[in-house]
Parts: sequence; structure tokens; C-alpha cells
Amino acid sequence: MRARPLTILVTGGAGFIGSALVRQLVRGTEHLLVNIDKLTYAGNLESLGDAVSAPNYRFEQADVCDAPAMARLFESYRPDAVMHLAAESHVDRSIDGPAEFIETNILGSYTLLECARAYCGEHVGEALRPLGQGGFRFLQVSTDEVYGALTPDAPPFSAAHPYRPNSPYAASKAAADHLARAWQHTFELPVLITHCSNNYGPCQFPEKLIPLCVLNALADQPLPVYGDGQQVRDWLYVDDHAAALWRVLQDGTPGRVYCIGGEAEHANIQVVELICGLLDRMAPGKREGSYRDLITFVEDRPGHDRRYAINIESIAEELNWRPAESFETGLEKTVQWYFENSGWCERVRDGSYRGERLGLIGDVRGSG
Repeated sequence: MRARPLTILVTGGAGFIGSALVRQLVRGTEHLLVNIDKLTYAGNLESLGDAVSAPNYRFEQADVCDAPAMARLFESYRPDAVMHLAAESHVDRSIDGPAEFIETNILGSYTLLECARAYCGEHVGEALRPLGQGGFRFLQVSTDEVYGALTPDAPPFSAAHPYRPNSPYAASKAAADHLARAWQHTFELPVLITHCSNNYGPCQFPEKLIPLCVLNALADQPLPVYGDGQQVRDWLYVDDHAAALWRVLQDGTPGRVYCIGGEAEHANIQVVELICGLLDRMAPGKREGSYRDLITFVEDRPGHDRRYAINIESIAEELNWRPAESFETGLEKTVQWYFENSGWCERVRDGSYRGERLGLIGDVRGSG
């Protein structure tokens, strides 16, 4: 007997990682994807592309902190799974204003966990069945930043690494992870937790390093690099991350933590120099000389972690997942996308994408 299509609530589905996940699942499966997004500054419905017109896509504008709204969506859609990606995620913004991070990342996660627990009700034990056979899953999508920083020679983070968050953003995500784990342990809610490394790829909001440098370079503006630029990150192509999340949701063991990385450690200055080299080849006529001439070192931000890296052996062995993209192939695709999608970039940078939302929402909102 053919398994019925699932109904999956994706919170933050208009954000960078969320939109990549929705695009991938809408195009590649028959499952119903319900995109729940508050549409803060980082939520952009244009990032969903033609997924918005697919028959297995719905959009609901709602805040994950709004308990009545979340309860209504659980009741209306009767989901088989929640993939919780909605979060405030920019470290600099968390330093300037931590309150929104505390509210969205902690209170929002608590609200969803409680709605999921009420939804499973007295039959929470039955939720442990496989998906498609009456089971339920709650996927808490987190970050490697909850583990703090690594020294240059330390082994990469694994699921056994102790939590040592160093920024308000990381602390808020750590708190959300602890809540998810507690709801699994105390209430037997089938929770899975993932920790990912730095994502990059198309449709990323241009406050992040890679899109910021690409767009600044094309506009002949300085390429700001914090401190000495030697902060090391493990870079993960966003489509690889989306594929890993789907694998964890389908085949992961409730109560387990899965680390997802790109196996691509690079210092920030190396990343910027690689971007400049790609643009020297793709857009040589945009300026005289190399784009490297635009690199500008600026004062480091407070508490800037020196190195992150993820050990993916557990997910590779248990779930047979590894990234498909190398950093070189993924970065070239990413730079090419920004170079070829100037309209998307301009609307994000000048803010006009936010003014168009009412029309977009009217076109794609599901009836619930």
C-alpha cells in the first residue's frame, strides 16, 4: 500500500534556510508543505520562487510566539511533523538588541513544543510510530554556535560537546534546544535536534558575509572583514543542509542530536578572497584592477568566536548523508546566483520586497 502524503509545518519557511527547504520538498515530494512565517525583515516570499504556485504548498503568516494562532494551525492542518526553523539568527543584531532573540527563539520554541504536546495529547506514545504510520516528529533546527568556540587544533564539535554559547543569539538557541530535549525526556514528545555549521547559498539576506561581499563588490563598495579575518567557519551549502534535515526527519531516531556540516573549514579572509577571484573572472569589466582591492579590515565585534567546525560522522554513518557540494562548487554557484539575480538583490537591499508582501500573500495564502 502506498504511504499517504505527509503534512509538514515549516516555521520560518520564508527565510534563507527555510525557503531552500520548502523549495526542495515542494518540488521533490508530494507532501503538503505549510509555510508559517511572521515575515520579519529576513522573511522574503520571493525566495520561494515557483513553489508558491504548487498544489502542495500553503502559506500562513503567523508568529510562532502566538499560542492561539499556532494551536489553530495544528488543529486546521493536523500535521505529521513540524520542522522548526523560525529564529532570529544574526549575531550582530543579537548584540545590539537581545530581546527579540529571547522572545522568538526561546518563547517561540516553547509555544510550539506546547502546541505539539497538546496536539499529541494522551496518545503521545503513539507519536513514536514511523512517519506515515500515525507517527509525529518535531525537528528543532539549531546551530553549532551553541557549543561556543574551538581552538585551532581542537577536534570539531560533535553531539557530545558541552554547550558554551558566547553570544545572545547562541544562548537563545541553546535555551531552545534544552527545552526541546526536556519535552522529549519528560513528555515523550518525539523530538529531533540538529546543529548545523555556517550556511551559504542563493537567497541569503545580505547582512551575512558571503552575499554582503558579493553585492558590495559589484557595487564597488568596501568589503568589510572583522579583525584580522582569521575566524574559521565550516561552510555548508544550503541545499545540502535542506537535504540533511529531510533525511533526519524521515529516518532519525527521536531523542537524538545530529550534527550537519559541510566539511569545509575556511577563514573569513580566505572566503572573501575566493569571492573576489570568482568575480574577477565573472565580472572583469565592472572595475579597474581586482576586487581584492576593496577588502577593508574593520574593528572586530565583541565576543567574536574564533573557530567553529562540525563532525558529521554520526549522521553519515547512521543516515548515509554527506554534503553533495564542495565549498568551491557551492561558492561558485552562489556567486553566480547573486550576479544573475540583481533584481532580487536590489529589492532586498532597498527594502521594496517588504512593500510588495500584501500582494504576494494574497496570491499564495492557503485556506487552512
